Amino acid sequence: MPLAPADDALADTLRPLLPDDTLRRAEPRYLEEPRGRWQGSSAWVALPRSTEDVAAIVRHCAGKRTGIVPYGGGTGLVGGQIAPEGQPLLLSLERMTAIRATYPEENTLVAEAGAILSDIHDTAEAMDRLFPLSLASKGSARLGGLLSTNAGGINTLRYGNARNLVLGLEAVLPDGSVWHGLRRLRKDNTGYDLRHLLIGAEGTLGVITAASLALSPRPAATGTAFLAVSSPRAALDLLALARDQLGETVSAFELIHRQGLDFLAAELPDIRRPWETPPEWCVLIEIGLGRGADPVAALETLFAEALDQGLSDDGLIASSETQAQQFWDVREHIPEANRRIGSISSHDISLPLSAIPDFIVDATQALNAIGSFRINCFGHLGDGNLHFNVFPQDGQTRADHAHQREAIKSCVHDLTHGMGGSVSAEHGIGRLKTDDMTRYTDPAKLAAMRSIKTALDPAGIMNPGAVLP
Repeated sequence: MPLAPADDALADTLRPLLPDDTLRRAEPRYLEEPRGRWQGSSAWVALPRSTEDVAAIVRHCAGKRTGIVPYGGGTGLVGGQIAPEGQPLLLSLERMTAIRATYPEENTLVAEAGAILSDIHDTAEAMDRLFPLSLASKGSARLGGLLSTNAGGINTLRYGNARNLVLGLEAVLPDGSVWHGLRRLRKDNTGYDLRHLLIGAEGTLGVITAASLALSPRPAATGTAFLAVSSPRAALDLLALARDQLGETVSAFELIHRQGLDFLAAELPDIRRPWETPPEWCVLIEIGLGRGADPVAALETLFAEALDQGLSDDGLIASSETQAQQFWDVREHIPEANRRIGSISSHDISLPLSAIPDFIVDATQALNAIGSFRINCFGHLGDGNLHFNVFPQDGQTRADHAHQREAIKSCVHDLTHGMGGSVSAEHGIGRLKTDDMTRYTDPAKLAAMRSIKTALDPAGIMNPGAVLP
């Protein structure tokens, strides 16, 4: 049975159950997504101020068999926050931004799902602590969306992805009941872990309304460097050398191809590039050390050994916080330059580390058999996550290659899967990759996922059309 739309009649029956101004007509900003691939169909958006409001909304929609699409900061890249058909109700948690509590002695804080990531960073910093989840959209991405997609980012190598940073959750389940799971325990083996079921579910199993977050000590000193490398293989060897020398103090290790730096020069010339003539490949490395340690000296020692081993022949070590931020500005603006160029097909993939060099060579050769493209390969090499994005040649647009998009995607994803990788490393499945779920997911896993979805959301109202094909 198809779901009922969130139309004016639904709004008329829902409005009396909520505080004034909770329901609004959906503005265009709620119906668009960063890559412009979908246009939302929702007529109404609900903006609750409390978990009780969220529960009332979900309970009413469950009774009416009306779909709900949870909406965070709108920064998702796979269409999870956009429903192009069916006219579901958008549920935005942008008013639920409170930091409910801080516990410095526990290295913990409790934040609502609408809190912006950069605000959580600021709160942790005021506690002299670190919330290590960080990504380019930190100024607009909201906690609920980050947890629902199990976001990764630049510090996964040292601290893990989103699910590693969550101790407890509060969530509204598909029947409108509230799970009060905001525990702050490091150990809790009391049955199934609903926390990890909801994290990464992209709103298909419920609505996360708040989370207990694990914080870390702030490194007393950080060091940042760009090192040129001859190849991805050399970059992997450099990563191994860095971890041998510096252990778990390596917090970020980013691989960047020259194409990304060329895109920056063309589209965002105000971003200062590390080299006037960039190398073919380079890595951006950050380390965080304890009191009394000298990160610049540590990076100089690393570079000297890399030079001796032939892994790097040029490097730049940041001498100030300002220069370190300039280095990170380069990495964090590559996605924006990509958007301005306009990719034919973008791929968020992960691979076993040892397979990455061969994958880059094999995928490039396979794409050359399809057509002539520019490839911008960059990403979080330390945790095996590549953004392998395919662009038209200069003077062409992605529209010129629309007929090749599916062939390009299949080429990259087939090779990724064949090498034991994943076609969704950190962006989620959303609506973009539901066909990939059928094609690449183990049948037993897919069947189990369907059973879980049916058990928790028998009417299928939670983010219909996302994740499960």
